[in-house]
Amino acid sequence: MDPEDLREVISAYQQCVAKTVQRLGGFVAKYMGDGVLVYFGYPHAHEDDAERAVRAGLELTAAVTALKASAPLQTRVGIATGLVVVGDLIGSGEAQERGIVGETPNLAARLQGIADPNTVVIAEATRKLLGSLFELDEVGPKDLKGIAGPVRAFAALRPRSVESRFEALHASVLTALVGREEELELLLRRWARAMNGEGQVVLLSGEPGIGKSRLTAALLERLAGEPHTRLRYFCSPQATDSALFPVIGQMERAGGFANDDDAEAKLDKLEALASPAASPEDVALLAELLSLPTVRYPASTASPQRKKEQTFTALLRQLEALARSRPALMLFEDLHWIDPSSRELLDRMIERAVRLPLLLVLTFRPEFQAPWTGLSHVTSLTLSRLDPQNGAAMVSFIAGERALPEALAAKIVERADGVPLFVEELARAVIEAQGSREGVERALSATAPAAAGVPAALHASLMARLDRLGPMAREVAQIGAVIGRDFTYELLAPVAGRSEAELADALGRLADAGLVFQRGVPPQAAYLFKHALVRDVAYASLLRRRRQELHAHIAAQLEARFPDSAEAQPELLAHHFTEAGLGEQAVAYWHRAGERAVARSANVEAAAHFGRGIDVLNTLPESAARDERELALQVARIAPLQNSQGHGSSETEHAAACALAISRRVAADTHAHFWALFALTLATIVRGALRLARDLGDEALGVAMRLQDPELVAYGHGNLGLTELWFGEYGEARTHLERALALYDPNWSHTATFRAGMHFHIYRAMLGRVLWHLGYPERALHMVRQAVAAADESGHPFTLTDVFQWAAVLHQLRREAGPTVDAADAALTLANEHIFPFLAAHATTLRGWALIQQGRGEEGIDAIRRGIDADRRTGANIEDSHWLALLAEACSKTGNAAEGLRVVAEALAHVARTGILYYEAEVHRLDGELRLACDPAATPAAEACFRRAIEIARAQQAKSWELRAATSLARLLRDQSRQAEARDLLAPVYGWFTEGFDTLDLKEAKALLNELAT
Repeated sequence: MDPEDLREVISAYQQCVAKTVQRLGGFVAKYMGDGVLVYFGYPHAHEDDAERAVRAGLELTAAVTALKASAPLQTRVGIATGLVVVGDLIGSGEAQERGIVGETPNLAARLQGIADPNTVVIAEATRKLLGSLFELDEVGPKDLKGIAGPVRAFAALRPRSVESRFEALHASVLTALVGREEELELLLRRWARAMNGEGQVVLLSGEPGIGKSRLTAALLERLAGEPHTRLRYFCSPQATDSALFPVIGQMERAGGFANDDDAEAKLDKLEALASPAASPEDVALLAELLSLPTVRYPASTASPQRKKEQTFTALLRQLEALARSRPALMLFEDLHWIDPSSRELLDRMIERAVRLPLLLVLTFRPEFQAPWTGLSHVTSLTLSRLDPQNGAAMVSFIAGERALPEALAAKIVERADGVPLFVEELARAVIEAQGSREGVERALSATAPAAAGVPAALHASLMARLDRLGPMAREVAQIGAVIGRDFTYELLAPVAGRSEAELADALGRLADAGLVFQRGVPPQAAYLFKHALVRDVAYASLLRRRRQELHAHIAAQLEARFPDSAEAQPELLAHHFTEAGLGEQAVAYWHRAGERAVARSANVEAAAHFGRGIDVLNTLPESAARDERELALQVARIAPLQNSQGHGSSETEHAAACALAISRRVAADTHAHFWALFALTLATIVRGALRLARDLGDEALGVAMRLQDPELVAYGHGNLGLTELWFGEYGEARTHLERALALYDPNWSHTATFRAGMHFHIYRAMLGRVLWHLGYPERALHMVRQAVAAADESGHPFTLTDVFQWAAVLHQLRREAGPTVDAADAALTLANEHIFPFLAAHATTLRGWALIQQGRGEEGIDAIRRGIDADRRTGANIEDSHWLALLAEACSKTGNAAEGLRVVAEALAHVARTGILYYEAEVHRLDGELRLACDPAATPAAEACFRRAIEIARAQQAKSWELRAATSLARLLRDQSRQAEARDLLAPVYGWFTEGFDTLDLKEAKALLNELAT
């Protein structure tokens, strides 16, 4: 063509593109000869940018073809959706453009290249956002240059009827309560029962945006005129590792704490808040929980673990006092974000609720597994989606005087798919856009997500509403989002660096739009994002560099202006320093956060904090200083992992192995080196690697002796005593444990308790078990009772739980069903409360054995099997031969000796494979008993089993095992008319015992000897 004619064609084409794109809200970024690069979603987001792009493509293929030209014109359109970075202006004048970086424009260009003439080809991500808005044909997977792997592509043919595609989203705006009458009546009935002193718990679950919070608000509205106490607790996604976060927040709100209150004023408010019956000790504990000085109260000498228990008791007493003064309504929201310590406290609240005039309503998403279902005072209530009629009623209420056409309201309900929040968001967006047909259509469409976990449709809706509020409001929302789900004016103002007027206008716009809620007035105002997803959308709209700058600024402001927050919540500063990329500061605060959690016995949170610190540390350059800091974090992390996951868990062993590798490299013969060895010794013991455990234990004891630290020497002997116990070397085990106890000094600082993860009193219980094996049943019982009393006094939850477990084992060895159940139940209760899965598994197994002795065979066998499975899931196998022996015995008692014999064979194979010998003699004795039960004629094989058991017991100096095996063999010999041989075998073994003649083993032996004598 003539160049001038070609220019006219290109100009007409470009004008056509610009007009069409601009009308549909797009942005012409760049003309490239006969090509054009177009953005949708920039510089302003719309609810339906994916739909707009496809409509623009389809209109352009028709409009360009219709242009008058000397030759027919054809177009190809490629569309892709995804995150990009749009840069600053490039060039000047008409040549200005905004650069774009990301895979999306490259993919769009490649799709345009494979399109047929007058065809719109879209990527898979775009197709997912369109639902059924368009008729599509799959082009099939294509290999595109510069794109990894085959790409699915689709040809957009024409628009078609709209289908709903909105996702769930949580809401708390007080719109009309629609379609929830039955659920509200159920809550009111439960309230009536609570008023009569029958405490009730309601588990209210449902997907995000389904109306859980709105239903609880309706309950509050209905009870507004009735005398009662309201207690509201809110969990936060930013505080899942902050111990007792919702409890602290509730107390601060209830007490009316203001940011400008000094410590004395807060203490005054706390004392006014506490019930009249609250003791000074309780108020002191609550003050410490709130990070307030406790100089007004007597100083507490209790250990941190004991303080935690006392704090829980004080909080529960406060709750009981409030409920008994007048009925209480307690709301605990968003349990899917609850921290472990609050969960532990909530367990106790639910247990006590049944005895109080209290209604406790718990809300959570379906992914949270509520463990309280099935309790007599607990009701489960799951919210379902709204039907079309109720959805239309909700739209009508939101619209108010600005009534929407029936067809438009029906379309809103259809697109919202029965989720109340989506109905609300769509209705508000439509109302805002009324008067503009295009605006209404945009309000009913979807676009791409900008943050993982944010539903695409709601992201577009919320981002568009932010854009409509103007750049200043959007910037303030973004800064608030970096601070967290909730933020204060006092922190926002210095970070934003804007004038009071600008901030007031921006925050006012956000509040008026319902995107944030405001409590109080500046400068004491606090703000809360309407939902976590609102915050996520605002946060994701920032570039990473800008987010890092804001996190750094926030952390600096918290350190400088809010030192109390930095002290009370070091994990908050750790989070901001981490996101700012300031590793050194982040590591220091994660360490502080972990130590604070350890002091509160919040083991899960502590392990998480230390782990985050290690992760950040690994991003820093290698150096000796970094190794030393990692060693400190790894050592500190071991005890919380031991307590929360088990000593033999892979994560516990990995932490200990990492600590040991570092300490051997940089810090030999130090306390850190000892504790790394100590922890790895325990891990290898529990998973049955006894030879390695003995070597590590010897090395640890050597380090302790070279350090000349008696406390470490005592723990070193204790660990070796435990190792020798499992080897069946009972004499050596007794020597080490008695040396450990001889060194014990009650005036020790007990810092070692936190590093070891257990109090020293556990070694008393271990020695008790060893004494039983050696033939001192009464001394063993006395030692274990001492251990229980001392552990209870220590206030250390893990120690008390473990000692109860050791007590249950001793009673099981003594064949005492009742005391075994009592001790196992005590251990199981504590293990479940404090999340000690390893100990819970043992208690479950021992309880099962006792149930079988009490005639509850099926229930007992099920408990033993569950306990064995749970124990193995923690990575442990040290007790396998013991637990399998109990299972084999149970099978025999319930008439399935053949299965018992199979289980015994499994136990013997475990002994041979691992060298864990402490239960070997008893397994061989059981083997003989089960052989006889299966075949009374199998006396030679049974006799060989009994003699093998006696041989092993004598080699181990295990008089109790020898007595039991000798009794079995003497009984067999008696039945074969070999009375003299039986008497000569059993009498000297029985004669060795000088105590414990009330035990079942000794009673059976004595009865058999009397029979043989006559």
